[in-house]
Order: sequence, then structure tokens, then C-alpha cells
Amino acid sequence: MKRTTLSLIAVATALAAVTGFAALTAPGEPAAASAAPAPQAARLPVERTSLLCPAPSASEIAETLVTSYTPPGTTAPAGGDTAAKPTAVLGVAGNPNAPAGKNTKAPASVTAPGKPVSTQVDGPVGHGLAGIATGTLAPGWTVQQTTLLPAGAARGLSGVGCAAPDTDFWFPAASTAKGRSDYVHLTNPDDTLAVADIELYGPEGELKTSIPEGVQVPPRSTVPVLLGPLLTGGAQENLTAHVTTRSGRVGASLGSATDGLGSDWLAASADPAARALLPGIPGDATGVRLVAFAPGDSDADLKIQLVTPNGTIVPAAAESLHVKAGMTASVDLPDLTRGAAASLLLTPSDPKKPVPVVAALRIVRGKGAKQEMAFIPAAAPVTARATVADNRAQGTALTLSAPEGAAQVKVTASAGTGGGTPATRTVPLKAGTTTVLTDLAPKGVKGSYALTVEPVAGGGPVYAARTLAVAEDGIPMFTVQTLVDDRGTVQVPTARQDLTVLDD
Repeated sequence: MKRTTLSLIAVATALAAVTGFAALTAPGEPAAASAAPAPQAARLPVERTSLLCPAPSASEIAETLVTSYTPPGTTAPAGGDTAAKPTAVLGVAGNPNAPAGKNTKAPASVTAPGKPVSTQVDGPVGHGLAGIATGTLAPGWTVQQTTLLPAGAARGLSGVGCAAPDTDFWFPAASTAKGRSDYVHLTNPDDTLAVADIELYGPEGELKTSIPEGVQVPPRSTVPVLLGPLLTGGAQENLTAHVTTRSGRVGASLGSATDGLGSDWLAASADPAARALLPGIPGDATGVRLVAFAPGDSDADLKIQLVTPNGTIVPAAAESLHVKAGMTASVDLPDLTRGAAASLLLTPSDPKKPVPVVAALRIVRGKGAKQEMAFIPAAAPVTARATVADNRAQGTALTLSAPEGAAQVKVTASAGTGGGTPATRTVPLKAGTTTVLTDLAPKGVKGSYALTVEPVAGGGPVYAARTLAVAEDGIPMFTVQTLVDDRGTVQVPTARQDLTVLDD
């Protein structure tokens, strides 16, 4: 999935901010213009960020917390959206028939950078949320949606980071197996109709579905699509779902529930790439399944490695995976972590034959009737800054992986929604290792807080994930979110006016 948080509006605004201060060159001064140094590109903060959240749950007993946060430290340029008061507001996307005042309030409106805001929304919510942040609240704006379902066949902790609208999403590790319900939630933030296609790929290739004309998503609405009824040829244990749009743009997330294993969200995998890293496997995982898909015309032969706190190793469960072109491949990895949290690294078995893939993990914790599942998609590296909201004083772990070279990162814990003192630390990462931090809560924190990760320049690529764990009736409920670069700034070329082009 293209994970840009910048709309064309943001780019146009940034261009306007730059060109507003462009130097003027008079028509009679061509020599001076030719002698001037070439304009250099500048990085400017974005002035507008859009995020979309899926409908959290249809259950009467669901407890959903929506947390919104903008990290401090990025000053927006003068002009554009900053001329007005900055805002960061979430609103209902669709469900026009919802009763007024029942689970339809716009939650978690941020008022200033550095101050997280949470809103509790309990019970069934059949609509998604669409939000826009402007001005100084736009760079790095982050929204986390966490739902606790304490009972029932799909009981569990579900978490998802609300994402920018886009046109292309990959979801390996989907399924239509018996006892499992997978929904693709499509949210349209715009005033025009969006039409989305959902393609499903199994171990034998693309599967015939019952929606050849696509899924219509009305303006400012959310449409959940159950995958099972789409297939005309029977259930499939391991699938890859591909969502694209014929017109418009959408937010897309896959909500999955399995009888006896709980429920969680599967976020879209990073864009297809020859190397993939899946960070944040808990040390006490009792089951790990890798699902991968090769979207091109070539087969992929992947080397499987585990990036642990002590180095990178080849797991005994499986050393490699062959992925046929256009087909979904999977492998179970029992006893993978052996008690130490880690990340999974996929690389070409033959470095001279790189083939792009998408991938995801299904993770299980617990045993017997006390099991819970979560998903980890392949992640992109954090290049500048990434933030995850809704961290708790207990049960929060941050996983940082440096698979290629040594690195350093700054980790900042914000104040809580109810108070506390922000704290920043610098964490060194050894090459080829994974570091897990659990002592993250800042001093005096009350409520939930945000974590911001910023790699220090000069190191190797860094990948990050946050695990949130909650014990409920002896069930080790948990959810894992990979950290996505917030794209808080955009590179804009410096413009110069040259009036000589008007000469005859």
C-alpha cells in the first residue's frame, strides 16, 4: 500500500507557501539569473493530513477507546491552512440511519501538539470515522482505535492505527476457513462515489469471486464486505486479499475473528518488496504462521531469518519459503521465538534474483480455551518519525529492529491523557538485532500516552512495532501495530519567478 499521508491539497499548499517567498528576476537581468545558484529543494511541514478508521465493532458489549495525538516539534509554515485556527477532528463516516446521540459523537479532538486526547465509545458502532488535521496539528497526526470484546466467540483485544486514504492495499493472511469471519472495511472520505475491487488469491492463484463489477462505497460512508460469500469455489484457509479502486479512494482494513482464538485487525502490508521485515513477535507466542504472496510474474524464493535480541538466526522450524507467482504460500513456525521477542526477516535466497512480495504473520498466544490472536504485516522502515497512540502504563512493549546496520533512535513518551511529564531517551540498536522496551511509561502518567520514534541520522534502517497486552479472565489478549512513518514533512522544490519568459 502506498502509505502517503499527503493529499494533493497539501502539496499545493506547500508549493504556495514556498512560491510566496520566491525571488524575483527582472526581465532585463538575464545574466544575473543565469549566474544564480540552482534552486534547492526544501522540506516543509504538511498542512493537512487525512485519516480514516474502520467501524470498530457491532457487539453490544464492545468497549472502544479512540486516541488522537500530534507530536510536538514540527512548525508549520506561514500561510495556507495555518492562517486559520489549526484543527484535528474526527467525524462519523456514513451510517445516516444511526440514532442521533448514540455512538455518533466525533471523538478525540486534539487541541495542541503534545497532548493526547481519548474518547470512550461503548457498544455497537456501525460506521467508520473520517478526520482531517490542519495547520500545526497536521504533521504527524496519529489516531489509534482499540476495542476490547470481553466475551463471546470473538472475544479479544483489537487495535488498528487509522490510516490515510489510498487506492491500493494488500492483505496477506486473510481467510475464509470454517469458524473464521474476515471483513474488509472500506471507508470513503470524499463527496463522490468510490468503486473498489477485491481480488482474492489462494495457493493455486486468483479465485473467482461474486463481485466482478466492484464494490460501491457511497460518499462519506463505510461498507464492510464479508470475504466468505465472495468465493464461489469453497473455503480457503490462507488467502491474500488485494483491494484497489476503479474510482475514488478509500481507507481499507481487514477485521478478522476466529471462534476460540479471538479477533483483531490486519493492517495492509507494506508495498511489495524483495526484502520484508515483520516486527514485534511476542516472546511467549505459541503459534506463528507466515503468509506471503508474489504479485509479479516471477516466483520468489525467500530465506527466513529471525532477528533476535542476540543476533539474526535461521529458525529451525523453516529455513525458506517458495512463493509461486500470483499465488499465496504459507508455513507454520512452531516454537519460533523460544521465549525472546523478535522480528521476522525475509530476503531473497539468491540476492541476484530479487522478487517483490507482500507478507503477514498470524500470531497466537496462550493455550487451549485461553488463546488470543493478532496479526503483524510487513512494515516499512521508519525514516524520519513515527508515532503510536494509546499506550498504557502496564502491558505496553515497543519493538525496535535494525536488521542491516547499527542505528540509534530517540524514543519519546508523551504526557498521558490525564497528565504526566514527557520523557525522551536515546536507544542504541546493534546491527542484526531486535530491542524490546517495556519501561516506557513517563513519570506521573495518567491515562494513555503516545510513543514517538525518531531514527538518528547515519544509521541503518529501523523498523518498529508496539504490542499492547491486556489480561482478561486469564486470556492473554493482545494487539500489535507496526509503526508507519508519519510523513510529517514533504520535499518541495524552491521556485523562482523568471519574467524573461514573457519577452517576445
